[in-house]
Amino acid sequence: MKGEKIIVRVPRNGNEELTVRTGNYWNVDIVDIRWYANGTPTKKGVRMNIEEMKDVAKALNKIIERNKNEYDKNEQDV
Repeated sequence: MKGEKIIVRVPRNGNEELTVRTGNYWNVDIVDIRWYANGTPTKKGVRMNIEEMKDVAKALNKIIERNKNEYDKNEQDV
């Protein structure tokens, strides 16, 4: 993959982490989100082009906002 950049690493435990990378594959700008175990990529992950990622990001932001609103409502009940 050309121009590969690690955007974020999210540790799960001492052996596993989720890594988000960007780069260019076959002249297509892509995002790769993948689990790594002991520094080795697993088959658990997804690679998509940037345009597809925009739709996924909107959906994830919707989930985050919905959960934030639920959290705020539960805080008011305490």
